[in-house]
Amino acid sequence: MQELLIYIPMGALAGLQAGLLGVGGGLIIVPVLLFTFSLQNFETDFATHMAVGTSLATICVTSISSTLAHRKYGNIHWSTFKAMAPAVMFGVWLGVQTALSLSGKTLQLLIATFAMLVAMKMALGFNPHPGKQIPGKAGLMGAGAVIGWVSSIFGIGGGTLTVPFLRWANQSMQHAVGVSTAIGMPIAFVGAATNIWEGMHITDLPEGAIGYVYLPAFLGIVSTSAIFAKIGAKLASTISEKALQWSFIGFLVLVSLSLFVRNV
Repeated sequence: MQELLIYIPMGALAGLQAGLLGVGGGLIIVPVLLFTFSLQNFETDFATHMAVGTSLATICVTSISSTLAHRKYGNIHWSTFKAMAPAVMFGVWLGVQTALSLSGKTLQLLIATFAMLVAMKMALGFNPHPGKQIPGKAGLMGAGAVIGWVSSIFGIGGGTLTVPFLRWANQSMQHAVGVSTAIGMPIAFVGAATNIWEGMHITDLPEGAIGYVYLPAFLGIVSTSAIFAKIGAKLASTISEKALQWSFIGFLVLVSLSLFVRNV
């Protein structure tokens, strides 16, 4: 029970940030889990893979509620989702295999690099210029495979990649975000299931781990993340968007630098 209490405020932080900025909690959950697991003296390789797997498991819960909300408002182009989803699932499976083939140190350096790139994108305001039309089925499948592969390596729901891609494909922001939340479901469920399956034969995992998903962290995070996401969404209208964005950029930069210092 004491371990569970450690992760309840983490879920609140991730939910609050997601509600304030409209970004997936994985960008917050994975780095904070890495720090928390290190304090619990978990072995580096196991800790890194559990941080990614546990993050994906928490997104299973949040992606369902988000998708239902966007479905209610008609923000999801289901034809786009259906074209991308099978390739996304294959990409997720391949991404988990890729992540598990890497050492914990190497994976943490990749996470640090990814966090820094996202921070730079946000700081520079870089967004791809819209194309003329959404790609055909082959293009959507190719994009889905890449999105699933990258997302499962870093333990994120895919919005960081899916939204810019769909905006480039001339989709409105509402529809880009709507499809992105729906795409988060196969990313999260396939990613979490694969991490559980691949970790079941590992005998040295900490007590409370089901494969590469650490149950106390999962339960603590999901118990508060949804509630605080709603609070964050309400607060977003009262706080400067620029201040919110730069606070998140600062967080990502600090996370990136700390992981580089720890592993280089």
